[in-house]
Amino acid sequence: MNITMVGTGYVGLVSGAGLADFGMQVICVDKDTDRIERLNRGEIPFYEPGLEELVTKNVRNGRLSFTTDLRMAVERSLVIFIAVGTPDNSQGQPDLSQVEEVAKRLAEIIDDYKVLVVKSTVPVGTNRWVKEVLQANMKKDVKIDVVSNPEFLREGSAIEDFMRPDRVVLGSDSQRALAIVKDVYRALYLIESPFVLTNLETAELIKYASNSFLATKISFINEVANICEEVGADVHHVARAMGLDGRIGPKFLHPGPGYGGSCFHKDTLAFAHLGRSLERPVRIVEAVIQVNRDQRKRMITKIEDALGPLEGKIVGILGLTFKPNTSDVRESPALDIAQTLLNKGATIKAYDPAGMDEFKKVVRDEKVSYCNSAYEVAKGADALVFLTEWNEFRNLDLKKLKKNLSTPVILDLRNIYEPERMAELGFKYSGVGRGTNI
Repeated sequence: MNITMVGTGYVGLVSGAGLADFGMQVICVDKDTDRIERLNRGEIPFYEPGLEELVTKNVRNGRLSFTTDLRMAVERSLVIFIAVGTPDNSQGQPDLSQVEEVAKRLAEIIDDYKVLVVKSTVPVGTNRWVKEVLQANMKKDVKIDVVSNPEFLREGSAIEDFMRPDRVVLGSDSQRALAIVKDVYRALYLIESPFVLTNLETAELIKYASNSFLATKISFINEVANICEEVGADVHHVARAMGLDGRIGPKFLHPGPGYGGSCFHKDTLAFAHLGRSLERPVRIVEAVIQVNRDQRKRMITKIEDALGPLEGKIVGILGLTFKPNTSDVRESPALDIAQTLLNKGATIKAYDPAGMDEFKKVVRDEKVSYCNSAYEVAKGADALVFLTEWNEFRNLDLKKLKKNLSTPVILDLRNIYEPERMAELGFKYSGVGRGTNI
């Protein structure tokens, strides 16, 4: 089957390469000429473990290609995926301008039956609106069916998530379209992946409800961690005991500086906005958003408690991406924390295995210097702050770190190390919800 994937961002490129690996003939389209040229040279525009190998393999075997020619791609394909960005606007609503642009362009091109699959994360009602946009702008009187197929890819684990998903959600009013898209994913039947077949609105809501619930677990355990610090409890033990309850589960019960990334931020805001617009406020999600904002401020307080006034202090930051195994810094806690430190007069030394180039695009300040290792960051710093739990940070030479630091202060905001061990080594240490010797 021939497939067009419109958009070569995170979702589009991973999904396109994955479908090609399932045996589909996939043409990935983007209006960004530079990005397409880079992809045709074999350059992956962002870091995702295993993606370069998957793309190279399927380009080599002739099942995956890249172009800016949308007309050619659409004419060759039965199924067209939309995987363009839907960033939030200043009111917390998703910006659907890219989706609308693609729909109008498709309406000018399509001249026979097509299945349009919306993979971009969009608010409830968007898929029906897309169909209306298509019908209002069609040049020829042909039938188009729309399917909602939300993505559930975790950055850093996206290939595994695509190849072995927890579920595949398909929403449509057309049984014919559902059957066609199910056939696109037929490789997943061999591993018995669950399929949820429903209508458009339900499929759209599943994505927002899922991500909002996961964000809720993160904000909840962060509030528990804050209580632990006040009463002398250990949040790791609390979280482990909670996670052993099958009704709760252990995932996303990891305290820290708050959730980041584009998905949780954007989806919680959108879900909260939906509730307000319907006069059915989602109060839990509203609270989750506020807790996450407050958690970042609390991390600054921790740093100030350890260092005193930040004016003139040198703060080392380890980890700039919102999570490990990605180059994505969108809504990363490191952005807010670094900017606040700078505003308070601190100088920053920073290192991240994959995210420094992206971070530089957002934080443009001569008081931030970028280093080649954790040890270089520590040299001469008044404190070292862990903000992303990259594996290479888990087994550092702590004696060497201590020797490099001006003062042996560690703010472990991802709870990578054990407080007792850090105290034994002579560090002034503070984690999140695990007690402190500062």
